Formats: sequence, structure tokens, C-alpha cells
Amino acid sequence: MLTAIIDYESGNLHSAEKAFQRMAREMNAGDVVVTSDADLVARADRLVLPGDGAFPACASELRGHKGIYDAMVDAVENKGRPFLGICVGMQLMATTGHEYSETAGIGWIGGDVVKITPTDSMLKVPHMGWNNLVIDNDHAMFDGIKSGDHTYFVHSYQFQVRNAAERLAHVDYGGDVTAVIGRDTMVGMQFHPEKSQDVGLQMIGNFLTWKP
Repeated sequence: MLTAIIDYESGNLHSAEKAFQRMAREMNAGDVVVTSDADLVARADRLVLPGDGAFPACASELRGHKGIYDAMVDAVENKGRPFLGICVGMQLMATTGHEYSETAGIGWIGGDVVKITPTDSMLKVPHMGWNNLVIDNDHAMFDGIKSGDHTYFVHSYQFQVRNAAERLAHVDYGGDVTAVIGRDTMVGMQFHPEKSQDVGLQMIGNFLTWKP
């Protein structure tokens, strides 16, 4: 069993690599590698797409690594490989991003990525720090997780999901902010599971053992 964390020059992946490797050992879930090798992405049993920065820059970098992008899309769309998007990696699953300019996403989950606009003027953007998950729809990612559990966020844009069934969890930050999305073999987390202590590690373990 091989899990590939896709490296498309979107940021420092060290903490994610260590967290996934730790849980893979604990769950006897095979090997975890950070890779920019398209052949390895094509062969991997599970894929993780992180992302750090602005939506247009991340989308451009991902599509600029054409071999990786094509291998990832084929693995998810045609081979049904489990996929996890993290932070901007989750946002890239959307139809369209609206950060700086209108930018096409991958289009796996219908919706738009827009600026967070809290109703409370005391709440600052970016949304940074711990927040309580509210689970909207049951999913294997929530094994051992309950509403009220804390995860760690750093983002200024949010994913507005068109189909309510594909929003799996949200948090309250002057209004609902999508925290987890998913359908079929795909899930996405707006927060950083690798920085979310026991709750995040549990969700990483859930992904590594998920059999959709």
C-alpha cells in the first residue's frame, strides 16, 4: 500500500509527511512518500494534495506539472483511488476560485471558493487558529470524531459547496465556513490535519484505512 503526497512546489510538506508516516506505521497502512514523480503518482494507492498560498498560483503550479496533474486526474477519475485535498488542495477541487481573479478548479466538487466575510466585524480574516467542527453528513473520515472537536485553520477563502450532501462538516466563523467536503472516493479538509493534534491524526488514520 502506497500513499503519495503530491509535491507540486506548493509549500513545505515536512509536517504533513511526518504526520502521515506516523499514522501509516500505527495503522499498518503501508508507505507514505512525498513525490513529484508522475509515475509514482500513477501507481499510488492513495493520493494527498496539499496546498499553501493563493488559489491561482497553486492551480497554475499544479497544471504546470502536467505529468503529475494528468496522473492524479486519471487515478481519481478512472481508477477510483482515494484522494484527500488539504487546505488549498481542497479548494482546488472546486469548480471555480475567485481569489484575485476567476480561476478554474479541477471541478470534482461543484462550488466556488470566495473570500471569507464574517458577520461579526471583530472576527479577523484570515481565519486563523482552532475552531469546533460541526458534522453535517456522516462519513468514514469521522470515525472517532464528533461535533465540537477542534481542528486548526489558516485561510482567507472558503469553499461554498453547491450540493449540501457534499459538505460533510463546517465551522462557525461569523457564519458557516466549510471544513470538510467529499463525494465518492474524494474528500477535502480546509483545516490542516497535520497541525490539529489528536483529532487531525485520527482523521489522517481514517483516510489511510478508508475503503470507499
